[in-house]
Amino acid sequence: MKKSLSLLLVVLALITSCKEKTPDDNNNNGNPDYATLDSTLGFGLLNKVKGIWNGPVTSTTALGSYPEWIVDFRPISENQVSEKSELDTSNNIHMSFFIAKYKNQYRVCFRNGGSWSGQSRVSYFLADSVSETPTKSYYRFSEIIIGKNRAYTEVIFSNDSLYMNSYTNKYNTLSSATLHMSWSAKLQDNTSCQPAVSNFNFPQKTLTKDFSTTFTGETEAVYYSIGGGDPYTESEQPYLGQATINYTFSPSFTPNPSNKVFLIITTQPLISGISLNTGNLKYRSRYVILAANDHSYTFNYMHPGTYYLYALYDTDGNNNFSSGDWVSTSNVTFALNGLGTTSASTQINFTIP
Repeated sequence: MKKSLSLLLVVLALITSCKEKTPDDNNNNGNPDYATLDSTLGFGLLNKVKGIWNGPVTSTTALGSYPEWIVDFRPISENQVSEKSELDTSNNIHMSFFIAKYKNQYRVCFRNGGSWSGQSRVSYFLADSVSETPTKSYYRFSEIIIGKNRAYTEVIFSNDSLYMNSYTNKYNTLSSATLHMSWSAKLQDNTSCQPAVSNFNFPQKTLTKDFSTTFTGETEAVYYSIGGGDPYTESEQPYLGQATINYTFSPSFTPNPSNKVFLIITTQPLISGISLNTGNLKYRSRYVILAANDHSYTFNYMHPGTYYLYALYDTDGNNNFSSGDWVSTSNVTFALNGLGTTSASTQINFTIP
């Protein structure tokens, strides 16, 4: 049984063999087809991307590849969907898709930002190539100012699968963008997002951000510090709240501080008695890896809803639920309201046989 680990990489995507629909490398700036909200390019993605997704990441970077990455996309307004995920206290990513106006056109914008390996970056991409059929949908998002030679992300939907491929020219050191990393995911759950869908009557063709003059004078739509010049910071994004999570060890356990603890948050309970309900692992929404002597963590930009909290002490360091690992066995429940704050605590008190 695998844990709710993995990474929250930055740019992603997959399936280079998917055929594009007449892409315009200059972001279609002279094309009048997207001059109204009703003709917003890429609007279909907003409805398709919502839900909890999980799958392996393949990376050409020093971060390497990972067996699973769990992403919980939910609406945060009538015209925007987002997710936040983290690996540990230093590595996290926040992605959102929303409707933007740029050069008198309406398109879906992809904001991708976070901190990883000691670096921070926020990048903005606009939909510039879309192909939608009854069985497969393809969306390409290119960097707003320079276009696909700088960076772009492909997002492909096929049945219950989501594929994302990310390309970059490696800080302008290459003449064109090359594959950066790929994610191949399956839809795990589309019920956890339904309260937000109903609340906002999501999705609607209304404007999230007017970028008409935002990037004037900029050389690229990439920012290398969180909040530094970023035109749509995480703190500006609506509806999201935060949950401070605490855990303790039962007095009978003496942890090694060099080992790790995994805090796992789900939208349905994992524990039945003292048994793990493996069928509900698909409802994992957020998780973080902490040092065993780090007993608190605050999940920021978290979707409102009802959650279940679990903690796992990894005794053998294999990043798996294993015999001998220590876990919490209570289905600790907490609720978070829009723009709210909450807290919850659990105790690690059981050794897996």
